[in-house]
Amino acid sequence: MIVCHCQNITDRDINNAIDWMRASDARTVITAGKVYRALGKAADCGGCMPLFLSTMRGNGNFSVPVLTTTLCQAKPNKETGS
Repeated sequence: MIVCHCQNITDRDINNAIDWMRASDARTVITAGKVYRALGKAADCGGCMPLFLSTMRGNGNFSVPVLTTTLCQAKPNKETGS
């Protein structure tokens, strides 16, 4: 299905780009801009963005890598134990 008519991008193109990025670097944070760049394209009118993002979220490789989800967790204080 065509997701972006301005740039002629399909859901398959988006999913292939996400799969390629995740296979290339398991720790990368995938954004819509990175998907467009991976496809050699750029966003135009933005009308496709809700469907574009929904398609991205539907890909199993889109989620934030486990290694980056723990970056902001507080570490216990050695002195107080809390």
